[in-house]
Amino acid sequence: MRIVEACKAIAQARGERVIVATMGAMFAFDMLGVTERRLSSVPLMGGAASLGLGLALARPGHGVIVVDGDASLLMQLGGLVTVADAGATNLIHFVVQNGAQFAGASNLPVPGGHDVDFRAMALAAGYASAHSFGDAEALGQAMPALLDAKGPVFVVLKTEP
Repeated sequence: MRIVEACKAIAQARGERVIVATMGAMFAFDMLGVTERRLSSVPLMGGAASLGLGLALARPGHGVIVVDGDASLLMQLGGLVTVADAGATNLIHFVVQNGAQFAGASNLPVPGGHDVDFRAMALAAGYASAHSFGDAEALGQAMPALLDAKGPVFVVLKTEP
């Protein structure tokens, strides 16, 4: 799946939820024209989940979607435990696992590449549920249930670099 396909599925299903995007997802949402109720988390590489958590806790009646990068998340793995411990039921945390830092620019390899099991890490940290998708159509079909689930919810998006 391409990152723009994953972001399109998220954008089409999000309703009034706020999106916090970082790195490649930020550019994909730009290409899709998604500008309202969206924050970009750059140069806060690694901080998207924490920023999203702050929004989710401050506004518990509003849904928050974080779209993180694999390299970014690896910089702040402790954020998984913080998000899970806070128990924000209105937060869904996606991670784009493309195995590349600065995808499309320099494509530096991410330590562990596609072998890192972010789903297992999220569950071990205490997320309410964790899922993985490598197909945009399957993701699109699952989005309503993912967004309705009591969070924090974690979703791995397996994408091309």
